Amino acid sequence: MEFPVPLIEGRLIKRYKRFLADVTLDDGRVVTAHCPNTGSMLGCKAPDSRVWLTHSNDPKRKLKYTWELVEVAPETLALINTSRPNHQVRAAIEAGRIDALAGYSKLRSEVRYGSEKSRIDLHLSGHAGQPDAWVEVKNVTLGEGGRGYFPDAVTTRGQKHLRELMAQAAAGERAVLFFCVNHTGVESVAPADHIDPEYGRLLREAAQNGVEILAWRAALTPTSLALETPLPVVLD
Repeated sequence: MEFPVPLIEGRLIKRYKRFLADVTLDDGRVVTAHCPNTGSMLGCKAPDSRVWLTHSNDPKRKLKYTWELVEVAPETLALINTSRPNHQVRAAIEAGRIDALAGYSKLRSEVRYGSEKSRIDLHLSGHAGQPDAWVEVKNVTLGEGGRGYFPDAVTTRGQKHLRELMAQAAAGERAVLFFCVNHTGVESVAPADHIDPEYGRLLREAAQNGVEILAWRAALTPTSLALETPLPVVLD
């Protein structure tokens, strides 16, 4: 999976108002880019970090640039754009790269489900030997000492998704939490108990009640963002 257009390199000045980032491009121009990430972006927004943007020629867009990547440590990249993980996971499933989710003939996105009025990221059906699979995708960009953590801020929405997945598992369906690790320095994934202990509690409860937990790391470069490597999830 590749970025749709070539990326443009620059240096981050600051991220502010959640959806805005000022960047100095390599040619010296200062631009304001859209920051497509509602999270805290802990560890991913240090001033003067190397960043990469996409540019759009759409005349309807007020902000022509979108922040895509950041260098969080020397030669270590993280993906900022949270609209991409669902596409990364879908592309990997459709390519047959994710063995645990292979064999399904139909894949749909944003399907309504659950008693808490949720939308599942990916719904897989049409497998002769398996029930439907309900796949919730979470983007992991917080990395410390080789360990990736989720979430990077308290997430009541993420807690709701775990409850919904447990209900699907209890009903006899496959319920899957998929950590899409968009941080090239991460070798394993764990719940961020130091940030959201309730999420960690629910994640362990989900694992004990039939929810499958997968983690795959993307091979991020300024040209591509394909999922490549399965990672262990540490819950103890």
